[in-house]
Amino acid sequence: MSKQKSFTLKELAKVTDSILVGDENCIVDNLSTIENSSKSSITFLANKKYANSLEFSKAAAVIVDKDFEDNNSFNYLKTDDPYLTYAKISNLFEEDDEIKIPFIHKSAVISDKAKIHQDVYIGPNVFIGQNCIVEQNVIIHANCSLVKDVSIDTGTVIQNGTVLGSDGFGFAPTKDGYVKIKQLGKLKIGKNVEIGANCTIDRGTIDDTEIHDGVILDNLVHIAHNVILGENSAIAASCAIAGSTKIGKNFQMGGLSGVLGHLDVC
Repeated sequence: MSKQKSFTLKELAKVTDSILVGDENCIVDNLSTIENSSKSSITFLANKKYANSLEFSKAAAVIVDKDFEDNNSFNYLKTDDPYLTYAKISNLFEEDDEIKIPFIHKSAVISDKAKIHQDVYIGPNVFIGQNCIVEQNVIIHANCSLVKDVSIDTGTVIQNGTVLGSDGFGFAPTKDGYVKIKQLGKLKIGKNVEIGANCTIDRGTIDDTEIHDGVILDNLVHIAHNVILGENSAIAASCAIAGSTKIGKNFQMGGLSGVLGHLDVC
């Protein structure tokens, strides 16, 4: 059983470059919501509409905006971006897990035509097919498949159950039914991408499907063949992008929405 982590507010202020108002020696041992906090919690106020909820909070400390009018009810960490500060502190409180690089689970199946950097994490029941390339510090969690012709650049994380490089939806109609179009392109995934659980991204038909650096995808996202998704784009759960659409940098997409095919989005 792992030991519960605790920090003084002085330590947290230093790590997050925040302004501390209150007792620097106050110790917090958990990160909580405003409503469910305890006397040893640190919480955060990233949205001002929840400010009234602080009246009933038991937290020892609150992360707030620099312009927040404080009082003696709490200790405060004041910052330009409370949500970013919360994100940094959440990393400190995360329990140590079993992700250690290098590691390849004995149940993983890897083609002898794939190229895998020695410093990667590949979890249980992962399949990596022919002509796949996995670069340094890539993490591929359990039950993922890289079907074929997939390249993944450094620092990218693939969550459980995702399928990359699957066949695109290409069929030529005839009077007797459909003739399948072979998918001859590749899937290229950039640096520091995070792909959520149970996503599917198709390789290209002739040209490549491209997911550029810094993209983040939630769970259950489908990206069709020949899509180009620009740098630092963010897509929430249960979204789909149809084939041959080209999307620029910093695109954001809310959950349960879609983008039609053959479009250019700046």
